[in-house]
Amino acid sequence: MSQKRIALLFSGQGAQSVGMGKELAGHFPEVAELFAQADSILGYKLSQIMWEGPDTELTQTRHCQPALFVHGMACLKALKLVAGEFPVHAVAGLSLGEFTAHTAAGSMDFETGLRLVAQRGAFMQEACEDTLGGMAAMIGGEEASVIQLAQETHVDVANFNCPGQLVLSGEISRINEAVSRAKEHGIRAAKPLNVAGAYHSRLMRPAAARLGSVLAAAQFQKPHCLVFANINAASVSEPADIRRTLEEQVTGSVRWTQTLETLLDQEHCDLFLELGPGGILAGLLQRTRKGTPCLSVTDMASVTAAAEALHAP
Repeated sequence: MSQKRIALLFSGQGAQSVGMGKELAGHFPEVAELFAQADSILGYKLSQIMWEGPDTELTQTRHCQPALFVHGMACLKALKLVAGEFPVHAVAGLSLGEFTAHTAAGSMDFETGLRLVAQRGAFMQEACEDTLGGMAAMIGGEEASVIQLAQETHVDVANFNCPGQLVLSGEISRINEAVSRAKEHGIRAAKPLNVAGAYHSRLMRPAAARLGSVLAAAQFQKPHCLVFANINAASVSEPADIRRTLEEQVTGSVRWTQTLETLLDQEHCDLFLELGPGGILAGLLQRTRKGTPCLSVTDMASVTAAAEALHAP
């Protein structure tokens, strides 16, 4: 096994695709059992929506969030079945992926994580339906300029994804205003996103409050590796801090660029494994620090490649 410092990254909403996890479940009985367990916990056939769609069902927040959680855990299980146990230095997840990261690190068990994510998805979908919210990506602008634009138009910075890519979130009329004024602030391109609502903004406060009540009753343990929180790009280990950061991230900014920089510069991680579909996080990592080794693990071919990388000297 290599002596590399390994960081695991878990996908957020938007990475999903119909068929995800089906090949892994067909290959490994243990992975198939994980999907069956998820269906049993949720009381409906999430696996069928994941594997057969339709896409409109899978992209619904209440289905999409648990789907990505289960897929992330399935990818990790498949990788361990091929590679064996391997040392993990740190984990992080984008938005919803933070819950997957905590579960992978042992902060909570699979059932607790899945139930929390299912409730989070339902609460956020209801908040979307109760508000007229939207999001827009700001490409090729200075961070300070995007923050100033957000303040002027009374919206929130939802995501610091990578240098030159920030996402604004808020009332749809104010998001449209921010898009129209982006050029004035030296932002190269502003693109409205096809999302159900204003995630990681003040419009999600009702969802955050409801999730907070559920988190208060959930069982957490200290994780067995570093887990980085979206809200402050710092590691959390105490159950009270885990609850607080998971609640705050529903309305707070996802500080992903800062998280990756911390993993690279302070924790000296030198092999990243993205567990989830789409390769989105690998792309953000390359735009943050070009040339950083990162393997996306999502199907049999990529599981095999990652296992080989883990065993390489």
